[in-house]
Amino acid sequence: MGTKHGPTGSALKVTSPFHRTVAAEVRKQVSRERSGSPHSSRRCSSSLGVPLTEVIEPLDFEDVLLSRPPDAEPGPLRDLVEFPADDLELLLQPRECRTTEPGIPEDGKLDAQVRAAVEMYTEDWIIAHRRYQHLSAAYSPITIETQRERQKGLTRQVFEQDASGDERSSPEDSDDPRHSSGSPDDTPRSSGASGIFDLRNLAADSLLPSLLERAAPEDVDRRNEALRRQHRPRALLALYPAPDEDEAVERCSRPEPPREHFGQRILVKCLSLKFEIEIEPIFGILALYDVREKKKISENFYFDLNSDSMKGLLRAHGTHPAISTLARSAIFSVTYPSPDIFLVIKLEKVLQQGDISECCEPYMVMKEVDTAKNKEKLEKLRLAAEQFCTRLGRYRMPFAWTAVHLANIVSSAGQSDRDSDSEGERRPTWTDRRRRGPQERTSSGDDACSFSGFRPATLTVTNFFKQEAERLSDEDLFKFLADMRRPTSLLRRLRPVTAQLKIDISPAPENPHFCLSPELLHVKPYPDPRGRPTKEILEFPAREVYAPHTSYRNLLYVYPHSLNFSSRQGSVRNLTVRVQYMAGEDPSQALPVIFGKSSCSEFTREAFTPVVYHNKSPEFYEEFKLRLPACVTENHHLLFTFYHVSCQPRPGTALETPVGFTWIPLLQHGRLRTGPFCLPVSVDQPPPSYSVLTPDVALPGMRWVDGHKGVFSVELTAVSSVHPQDPYLDKFFTLVHVLEEAAFPFRLKDAVLSESTVEQELRASLVALRLTSPEPLVAFSHHVLDKLVRLVVRPPIIGGQIVNLGRVAFEAMAHVVRLVHRSLEAAQDTRGHCPVLAAYVYYAFRLPGTEPSLPGGAPPVTLQPATLARGPGRPTSLYLARSKSISSSNPDLAVAPVSVDDEVSRILASKGIDRSHSWVNSAYAPGGSKAVLRRAPPYCGADPRQAMDRSSSRTSSYLEGSSSAPPATQPRPTVQKLLHEELALQWVVSGSAVREAVLQHAWFFFQLMVKSMALHLLLGQKLDTPRKLRFPGRFLDDIAALVGSVGLEVITRVHKDVELAEHLNASLAFFLSDLLSLVDRGFVFSLVRAHYKQVATRLQSAPNPAVLLTLRMDFTRILCGHEHYVTLNLPCCPLSPPASPSPSVSSTTSQSSTFSSQAPDPKVISMFELSGSFRQQHFLAGLLLTELALALEPEAEGASLLHKKAISAVHSLLCGHDADPRYAEATVKARVAELYLPLLSLARDTLPRLHDFAEGPGQRSRLASMLDSDTEGEGDIGGTINPSVAMAIAGGPLAPGSRASISQGPATPDLAGVCAMGLEEC
Repeated sequence: MGTKHGPTGSALKVTSPFHRTVAAEVRKQVSRERSGSPHSSRRCSSSLGVPLTEVIEPLDFEDVLLSRPPDAEPGPLRDLVEFPADDLELLLQPRECRTTEPGIPEDGKLDAQVRAAVEMYTEDWIIAHRRYQHLSAAYSPITIETQRERQKGLTRQVFEQDASGDERSSPEDSDDPRHSSGSPDDTPRSSGASGIFDLRNLAADSLLPSLLERAAPEDVDRRNEALRRQHRPRALLALYPAPDEDEAVERCSRPEPPREHFGQRILVKCLSLKFEIEIEPIFGILALYDVREKKKISENFYFDLNSDSMKGLLRAHGTHPAISTLARSAIFSVTYPSPDIFLVIKLEKVLQQGDISECCEPYMVMKEVDTAKNKEKLEKLRLAAEQFCTRLGRYRMPFAWTAVHLANIVSSAGQSDRDSDSEGERRPTWTDRRRRGPQERTSSGDDACSFSGFRPATLTVTNFFKQEAERLSDEDLFKFLADMRRPTSLLRRLRPVTAQLKIDISPAPENPHFCLSPELLHVKPYPDPRGRPTKEILEFPAREVYAPHTSYRNLLYVYPHSLNFSSRQGSVRNLTVRVQYMAGEDPSQALPVIFGKSSCSEFTREAFTPVVYHNKSPEFYEEFKLRLPACVTENHHLLFTFYHVSCQPRPGTALETPVGFTWIPLLQHGRLRTGPFCLPVSVDQPPPSYSVLTPDVALPGMRWVDGHKGVFSVELTAVSSVHPQDPYLDKFFTLVHVLEEAAFPFRLKDAVLSESTVEQELRASLVALRLTSPEPLVAFSHHVLDKLVRLVVRPPIIGGQIVNLGRVAFEAMAHVVRLVHRSLEAAQDTRGHCPVLAAYVYYAFRLPGTEPSLPGGAPPVTLQPATLARGPGRPTSLYLARSKSISSSNPDLAVAPVSVDDEVSRILASKGIDRSHSWVNSAYAPGGSKAVLRRAPPYCGADPRQAMDRSSSRTSSYLEGSSSAPPATQPRPTVQKLLHEELALQWVVSGSAVREAVLQHAWFFFQLMVKSMALHLLLGQKLDTPRKLRFPGRFLDDIAALVGSVGLEVITRVHKDVELAEHLNASLAFFLSDLLSLVDRGFVFSLVRAHYKQVATRLQSAPNPAVLLTLRMDFTRILCGHEHYVTLNLPCCPLSPPASPSPSVSSTTSQSSTFSSQAPDPKVISMFELSGSFRQQHFLAGLLLTELALALEPEAEGASLLHKKAISAVHSLLCGHDADPRYAEATVKARVAELYLPLLSLARDTLPRLHDFAEGPGQRSRLASMLDSDTEGEGDIGGTINPSVAMAIAGGPLAPGSRASISQGPATPDLAGVCAMGLEEC
């Protein structure tokens, strides 16, 4: 008669959908059919029809839907019948561009390689999107944070004892010793102990005036129902703890779109530069150097802090400066922070007569305070400087340098407040538990040095060291930097050049304004183009950075190192090197592609190295930055001209005299030439047509310095997203582009390729891709994968014949994926997925030859399928044979099961029936007496060698081109295959070595197949096609063979390589889950059943069955994480019980009479048990609850772990249903609840262990016998729950005695407290 408010009443409503009398009748009916105690095993229970260890054959999903259209269901139940019509959609996501300008070349004529790069970096992302996927537990998990959000606004439950205790406590009683000794506030609330303190002060309960009045049961039920509905939260399971995140194997997240790589970014602002005397302009250079790696890790940043009067001295040589050259702040990127990184500052001045020491002397001697005393000297120096600026203003000379140890700046400035945030100590959630990316792979010592969290610092650098003419190289600089770290540095003993350079160093903001990219493009946001810019400085990482290119970049850096003219006769002392990028041999063909430095034009046609006074063998530290043209040809070259500069004006003497020439052809055999060079220098000007030759060739009639020996050392470094700079990638791309352009004959190195030899070279190039260096392979991974896909889908036509490269391209793809995975091993997510490859599949991959359009615009390109035998435009040169009646898949004896039972073979063989018609009745179903097999089923005696031979000829393709067109205008015919069909076929027939590489990263190929299938349906407008007709039967044969093969690998490897088995198991489950959105769902269910049969066969002989059971549980949970899980269980099938799980009061009487009769409805009883009909209709729910039932059996293997996994899976699903807006309607909730009706019987059978899981075996048996005898009564056993169980369910500690009994007693498979609590929640 009592009532209970709040969530508890609501829980009764959901978990017990029938009246208590009805539930008791059901329990009595079930118990009569049982033999023995509730602990008797369900594995071989005849009352269920089919043992739980056997997976029942599911209904044909598509036939059920055909027989029961969605219109048959009223109202909101229609949405539970079938997937929504807009479930799968095509999204074109614009590619994120950091700059306001795209930065792609504007040249009208681009070669194939550049054109492919431009397309790659500008085309939009194409996404096959499942509109409702975000509602699944995989993408919208119920976590602790989401539970807290859902619990906000709930009414706080205040119980009678708590309210009386609060009223009793008052300020007047605070001094009462009776309250100070023990207060109800010191005891747990709602514990029952608060009522034993000072009972005389308790307030009396209100009287119940109608307590003794007689009331009809209907009125009592109606009143109780109204009270239960008061303050009832809409989301019941939001009141419970969140599901265990450690068991959430179905969790996954969409990959981040590819973005440009950046390390930790530092903003350096140059504020002012002041010397003791101001007589001439001084120019500055900033760059980062890593002493440990002995490498310059950034390009140069040039700045000019001179006053307007000093800049005016160079007016005769300067043009109007571009605003990009007026930058005084720069952003440096550091991928690998290290305590050995220095910010090196170099100063230069205008060339003048005298060596560096003479030029530095005035700055070291004169002081500002002595200006009046040295006025005459200063005027003389200013006059000389003005003369040198007028005559030699275009030349520079080294002046001074210094360095800032960045680690000292970071440590002295101190770490920001975020380092002390307690958030770092919290337990990371699933989404937080990700492995570090490549930029975070540093040593433990490097981790202590972070450039991202220090407070800004303003530095005043006062001491500079004069440059030494004989020690200008980077090797000498690294020695100086290493010496600076020592306490007794030799540099500190030298007399410095006194100056004051003020700079700000701070972490760079996330989105700085007025920022220019390394290509001088405006980075968003750029509010005003007239503002003084900040330059992004390109990083040269100290170690490899594995990141794909995402934007067009084509830069070349030239580093002259040294020149040796010691044997050159004549007055050759003040040497400088002029650098020009020549598009031809005429002097007018110098291209303006050299980036300007500071206070000059943005691009120039020539640039000079600084001059070292009176030195015939100078060393250089200069860096020239060039923008490579989009199309580099054979005539493009770098021309180096060596000049002697006359510092002192003399009559009849030219300012500059050319004394030597050399050059570097930039393209050789189609490859960009980079690296170190030691070049001979010609005394005479190069002859005509010199640009196609190297200076190493001894041209007749030319004089060379030092007998044609190499005297000029220079290095070229390219930072390009167009030129891979790897010989294997270069060759592969070159051959592919030659085939696309049909440009024969073609010269490759020393060989001339024709149509007869290019195929052999291409096959060798595909095999050699595994030798590619990891860094360029990852950088061009999207390009490589696109080309490999194209070779598979569109095999080239050479000499009128189609060259089938499917097998070798598939093998190359497997090795490329393996190498990329290995390179990014530290960046993989929790499921072992490489982020670069995952982003490629999700965003970048597209079917070659398709032109998707935006939704609502022009319809997608319609691809008309045709086999080659029926193709209207089949070329006469197409020599392809096609298998007519045999299977297209290969059983692959190397991995085929030797002793798979007949049921597995029958299930796989059933996929060979004609899928163009529905099954008439069960006799025509797979395995039926009249089932017709039109193809040899997988694993059923097919010859693997025959399948291997057949794989190269079998094709399902699109044929493009028309043979009826005139020969002059007829386009080259091309054959387009379907990628998903080719991937499945090549995987099935692959050899052991390739199969091993594919299995290691099976997720990638599964996802690639799924997206190919989705794009095939979306672009081909096939979503309205019946699912049984969407894909050909032979492709489904290959899928069945593939699933069987991978499933067998999971089973056989589980005891050898557990990690690989887990990844394979999850990949296979996700693949089947994805197939449920694309293909015949009955076919997928049969594959699931076949996999279960494989596992069941192995369990009989497995040494450790618990491991296999765990994998099977994870497999089931991933499948049940599908966003349309409820629809997949056919909740609106007529086999469901006729009554609602939440019956009205008026219907209870009739139901009670039905159950109390001697012949209850067997359909109703079967839906409360894991009967054959329940598991056949609700296939996925039946699998999940069967796993739970088997895990809860006393003799279950690995009970503790399986308990947790099974209960957590059910709990997660229930929480997901509770929060899903699609199931908000009461009628829909009721229908969803029917899928979990067997939980009632499972909980009843498990109740003895819930009651005494902390007791001994004897007490359990007594309670079990008591429960057996109680089945004849009301069946109300809710009042006998053990206090230990209650404390475990409530989250409290166990009693000491209970813990002792558990730890000291024998090992039993009883439920642990946390599992008991989870089962009670379900």
